[in-house]
Amino acid sequence: MRARDIITALALWVAAATPIAAQSKVVTSVLPGAELRGTATLRFLGLPLYQARLFTPGAAPLDWGQDFGIELTYLRTLTQYDLVEATLREFKRTGGALPLEAQLNACFKAVAKGDRYLAITDGDDRIGFWRNGARSCTLSHPQIKRRFMGIFVGENTRSKSFTRQLTGS
Repeated sequence: MRARDIITALALWVAAATPIAAQSKVVTSVLPGAELRGTATLRFLGLPLYQARLFTPGAAPLDWGQDFGIELTYLRTLTQYDLVEATLREFKRTGGALPLEAQLNACFKAVAKGDRYLAITDGDDRIGFWRNGARSCTLSHPQIKRRFMGIFVGENTRSKSFTRQLTGS
């Protein structure tokens, strides 16, 4: 392999790893002591939609009384409309509709393969979001922690096996 090919490959690897490194820095700066608890890939009709990673204090079992983070790495392109509507449908399915469409539209933008969203709870009523390592918004609503994060790690998720893998239980 020529030196130029090695340099090009290295540059591509660094560029690809930068969002991952940025997200990891966000987790440790916003949620001190957080460590990776579990990972899982969500599939729909056999097609992978996203890979999720759960971060808890000291990689401890999920405790709803503690703040925690969930990172989604998208494995396909989805529109902003897809993300917002899917979230609203899950709210409705898991406990009733929430009047958050405007906040969700401000938080979520279209994603392409490899894009990452990180959600970190801040008490029961706030969740901060980062897109590819950059702060994107804060979602505020009474009990939003349980309602939003419950989509992925709650009692009534769409995939029990996904939730078990993600929570490491």
